[in-house]
Amino acid sequence: MSEMVSKPAASDQTSRQSWGTQYGFLIAAIGSAIGLGNIWRFPGVAYQNGGGAFIVPYLIALLAIGLPMLMLDYAIGHKFRGSPPLALARVNRRTEAVGWWQVGVCFFIVVYYAAIIAWALRYTVFSFTRAWGNDPAGFFSDKFLQAQDTTSISITPVWGIALPLILVWVVTIILIALGISRGIEWITKICIPLLVVLFIAMVIKALTLPGATDGLNKFFTPDWSALWNGKVWIAAVAQIFYSLSVGFGIMMTYASYLKKRSNLTGTGLVAGFANSSFEILAGIGVFATLGYMAHLQGTSVDKLENISGVSLSFITFPQIINEMPGGAIFGALFFASLVLAGITSMVSLVQVVAGAFQDKIGWTSKRASLILGIVLAVVSVFFFGTTTGLAALDTVDNYINTIGVVGAALSLCVIVTVITPSLRTLRIHLNVTSAVKAGKWWEGLIGFVIPVLLVFMLVPNLVDLISHGYGDYPRWWTNTFGWGMLAILLVFSAVMPRLKWHKSAEISPSFDLENVDWNKEED
Repeated sequence: MSEMVSKPAASDQTSRQSWGTQYGFLIAAIGSAIGLGNIWRFPGVAYQNGGGAFIVPYLIALLAIGLPMLMLDYAIGHKFRGSPPLALARVNRRTEAVGWWQVGVCFFIVVYYAAIIAWALRYTVFSFTRAWGNDPAGFFSDKFLQAQDTTSISITPVWGIALPLILVWVVTIILIALGISRGIEWITKICIPLLVVLFIAMVIKALTLPGATDGLNKFFTPDWSALWNGKVWIAAVAQIFYSLSVGFGIMMTYASYLKKRSNLTGTGLVAGFANSSFEILAGIGVFATLGYMAHLQGTSVDKLENISGVSLSFITFPQIINEMPGGAIFGALFFASLVLAGITSMVSLVQVVAGAFQDKIGWTSKRASLILGIVLAVVSVFFFGTTTGLAALDTVDNYINTIGVVGAALSLCVIVTVITPSLRTLRIHLNVTSAVKAGKWWEGLIGFVIPVLLVFMLVPNLVDLISHGYGDYPRWWTNTFGWGMLAILLVFSAVMPRLKWHKSAEISPSFDLENVDWNKEED
């Protein structure tokens, strides 16, 4: 039987940062979950997977997969009081590498995620003058991104992107340096309410447009035949994973800063449903706007093009803004919402990286934010602030989400089910600290149902990438930014466990939180 290890040293437990309030943790968790994917990814995925019918598998995936995985992250982070590498090392010494894999995933996500926030920041200003003119697609690709083909890797900077990207990183580094309560908690308490107000204003404006009803019908009218398509269900599971930020370290890290008397399951339910409610709200706003676009073009909503991801936000919406009464204000609201949603998610990704090195090396939050922030910013600007930035972003995003995120979540389930069977212990921990109790069904979902679904997601995509590569990119390109990135991630995960832990993160063969001086920490 594998050992479950870990006893945090007293110095670790009494000096570890913590959230100022339970509400602070809740709003930060919601801020991490609500990001760019809620505003542009969810409407696009719903559009491509049966419209209203997609909501059925989406809600089932939320209840059966998203929320149980969220509880798993909370339980491990709170019980073992550490960032993913430290928490998983305390579960079993042999599983620390999985924690570093999660840290690496967050590293690669945040370096390109920041670039999209920088784009949205520029487009917030562009909205007032409609700088994209009558050709938003050409403006975005040729003038704004100055995109070149993938015949070579360019290091030529695009200063219109690089400078706002540096600004985004400066703000993020300052917030991480301020710590959990004065930095992350503070900014999310401001950004999330403001985001909701801005987005509601945008949705109200969208609902008054001609053709909005046609868009809403597309969103809410189910194509029930789509429910028999397995890809629709896989898309729903993928959307829940990406939007809830589960399985790759964020919620585990956030939960590690909670105090002892914390309502884990209750907070998780509120965060999960708040995230999905915002996605539905985003769907209403986007589909109402698409209905207006279809009305202008004299066509039906299901015949529109560029209804996904980057194209939806930076090509389709500017086209709509050009024709819309009061379009400048609508555009500013939309892109400002992207910036606010992006910042709250970005700080959570950086905190996973910074928190891991704080635990491993003993750095302060200021030192970790400065050193790692500069490294992240340099990588971000060097690769995604150039003329090949869009192609690099697209490739890394696909590989990290298809393999990195799903692989991390699957590994986590295997650890607590097979390597160190600890689901019962974790369920008891959840129930001791929470108002809403997790039953044995939770163990069944984590131990069997979710891993099986993750295998069905991972294997076909892995085979397809190996056989055909990704998109129309040449193989050398995907080998560099796809498989190359995963190879770096694998080496990083193998090397980091060989370094010694700082004395404050001592790992011993027993773990008992009852011996921790929580009262001193909570004072």
